[in-house]
Amino acid sequence: MPGMLQGKVAVVTGAGGGIGREIAVAMADEGSKVIINDIGASLTGEGASTTPAEETCQIIAERGGQAAVNTDSVAEWTSAHRIIQSALDHFGRIDVVVNNAGILRDAIFHKMRPDDWLAVIAVHLSGTFFTSRAAAEHFRKQESGAFVHITSTSGLIGNIGQANYAAAKLGITALSKSIALDMQRYNVRSNCIAPFAWSRMTGAIPAHSPEEQARVAKLQRMTPEKNAPLAVFLASDAARNVTGQVFGTRYNEIFLFSAPRPVRAVHRSEGWTPELIAEHAIPALAPSFVPLDRSGDVFSWDPV
Repeated sequence: MPGMLQGKVAVVTGAGGGIGREIAVAMADEGSKVIINDIGASLTGEGASTTPAEETCQIIAERGGQAAVNTDSVAEWTSAHRIIQSALDHFGRIDVVVNNAGILRDAIFHKMRPDDWLAVIAVHLSGTFFTSRAAAEHFRKQESGAFVHITSTSGLIGNIGQANYAAAKLGITALSKSIALDMQRYNVRSNCIAPFAWSRMTGAIPAHSPEEQARVAKLQRMTPEKNAPLAVFLASDAARNVTGQVFGTRYNEIFLFSAPRPVRAVHRSEGWTPELIAEHAIPALAPSFVPLDRSGDVFSWDPV
């Protein structure tokens, strides 16, 4: 029986391990030919190696799938175009782009260095734009295509010590919505997934206190492959009517996230002064203020 992605060609960035590898393998299992993109860098973006991508490619080959390796960086315009071109060179077309590549440069905000900010923005946000933009013209001409972007609850909700990562990940959701709006006329879809998983990127979470150790223990149950089925679905024709959405995957749970919308309003026909805002507007709006919470505060129950 043909898989859900039979005949399609997918590019998966950051596919040398973790969530990216599991998505690439799952897509190959469903019939897609896959470009395994990974520069083989460290968690913070240093160094390079072909080994991680080659290992993923070997896994796919051993399972009877077809894949090829690409080690170009998503963080530069010309190299991102080479990633998409590699799909055309190897397999003759491009149908799916999964923007998963990422690095971490965590630091408390007042200690974050400019290079930490720029490096994370370059890979996550600019990288997502570059690879998506490189594929967009091909999608437009063939009047079909699917983008699956990996975001994070660090951006959707918040987290400590990740201003760069959170800004990039929330920016990706806005980029995805814009792509969905601009390219719907060409039957091109764009969606986001905020995954929960124990991987190399979450392996750096501190586990000193009993509370931190309990949190890590929960994460370790959520292995990366749990996120792959939704990515496969969103890449398939079965998701033809799904676009501009932000989903979350946590163990056996799937979430649909809301987008910011007005929640309360105040009006004064005479206009406002700073004093009147302090006296009337803020007391009226304050009950609806968004709490200063983190991802772990919102997802407080054990994964099921």
